[in-house]
Amino acid sequence: MKNRIRVMLVEDNPRYREVIALALKQETGLQLASQFGTAEIALRSLRDEANAELPDLVLLDLRLPGMDGLEALPQFLAVAPEAKIMILTQSDNEADVLRAIALGASGYLLKSSTVTTITEGIRTVMKGGASLDAGVARFIINTLKTRLPKGNAEVLLTDRQMEVLSLLGEGLLKKEIADHLRISYATVDEHVAHIYERLGVRNAPAAVNQAHLLGLFPHGGIVPASRRPGA
Repeated sequence: MKNRIRVMLVEDNPRYREVIALALKQETGLQLASQFGTAEIALRSLRDEANAELPDLVLLDLRLPGMDGLEALPQFLAVAPEAKIMILTQSDNEADVLRAIALGASGYLLKSSTVTTITEGIRTVMKGGASLDAGVARFIINTLKTRLPKGNAEVLLTDRQMEVLSLLGEGLLKKEIADHLRISYATVDEHVAHIYERLGVRNAPAAVNQAHLLGLFPHGGIVPASRRPGA
């Protein structure tokens, strides 16, 4: 681990930024290299300063104005691939936890955590560990117990929902999907609603993009309907 850990803070609440800034200032080996109120500005700073020293760790809030933390997370990893991402949020929503971990977050702490927990969490993540809020950790363990037999992200969607999602990715309308799968339009509409809910999106393009980010599709992308059995 580096002697000095450079931390970028992305948090829209000025008072909470002050709390974190003070906590990091008092810790040996931790440096608040930069802080931003939005993900867009933080990402722009990284892209505009390509030759500058990148942060070692990004403390990222989820509920941000404009681009939210979950949308920004993979973009931070793309711009600063060596950086660790640690979520620091008020949200203990199960879907947020799963998506953040699936997208590459190395830690997930709640803002109710003590500053000691946060600073220790930063060091743990930088050593290659995972820093998780106790409640979040229990939820993940319980989730893994129920999902372990399949062992991958596909447990988020059923096989039929994956079929529907693949067809959406090919640009088919709900009526066309119903005809292709020989099921009713109402059934397709219900599947699509569940897909959007489970992936936390509002439309088909966002669903397909999120599925790619989560690794739901096989390597090589969406399998064309014409190549599927029974097509």
